[in-house]
Amino acid sequence: MKVSVKVPATTANIGPGFDTLGMALPLYNTVTIEETVLPGTGIDINVIADGIAMDEFALEHIPLDENSIVYKAVELLYNSIGQSPSELKITIKSGIPVARGLGSSASVIVGALIAANELLGKPADDLALLSIACELEGHPDNITPAFVGGLVMSSQEEDGSVVYRKLEWPSDWAITVCVPDFELSTDIARSVLPKDVPLKDAVFNAQRLAMFVEAVHTKDAELMRLALKDRLHQPYRMKLIQGLDEIMDAFKHNDDVYGCVISGAGSSILVISNKNNLENIQNEVRDIWTSLNIKCDIKTLSVEQNGAQIVEE
Repeated sequence: MKVSVKVPATTANIGPGFDTLGMALPLYNTVTIEETVLPGTGIDINVIADGIAMDEFALEHIPLDENSIVYKAVELLYNSIGQSPSELKITIKSGIPVARGLGSSASVIVGALIAANELLGKPADDLALLSIACELEGHPDNITPAFVGGLVMSSQEEDGSVVYRKLEWPSDWAITVCVPDFELSTDIARSVLPKDVPLKDAVFNAQRLAMFVEAVHTKDAELMRLALKDRLHQPYRMKLIQGLDEIMDAFKHNDDVYGCVISGAGSSILVISNKNNLENIQNEVRDIWTSLNIKCDIKTLSVEQNGAQIVEE
């Protein structure tokens, strides 16, 4: 038996929603798990690059053994029902850039869990799978939209359960995803964050997150301009993303742009705007990075409303 699951990319935080907000995007990884008939073959993991998603460096540094996060996801699910995985062939068709803040790890965790669950006869429901996925990823902001699609606010509770609600992104707001040709691992991006933050900064972000939810709900562009500010993670991560200061400065007085934020832990960034002059917005980012000898891939994308789905290969 073979099961393939297509999972969207995700962007997390979106300014003030650190470890809370996440959004699915129309870039995809497909995880296929197949039961093999030869005993003793163990776990065989293969990664196939799709387009520009992965370079040779990224391929060389992805574990393809029991240290793989894909294997760990499958193992956790099997162990939860008192079994151990064996004789499985796992193939990842990767269309999501690696180490760019676009949820590549969340996508393969979600895909592996759903595929393995299907192979096992669906012993776990969706909420149980979400909980297992978040246990591996450490936070729900990428996992949840990868699983359910759309724009999502989520929280992992003390008992491990995940609480989430979907928000409706305004259809006339554009999301321009700017992906540079340099990686930034989540571990490094997390290492620069302080263990404690000033109370005034926590209050600032609570205010901005409330503004964000209301701005999306009422399609209030002026409120969104205020909402996309952050003091919990972006000020500390700015120095890790070359050219980000210049890009943000370039858009400060652009009436079409509501804000520029780091996608997840980076290195990608999002420019959130109306749908006017999108080519100019793309060119502005490209020109700044080109001046710094940074190649990039820039696309204006819609929100992917569908989460992970079982597909016919």
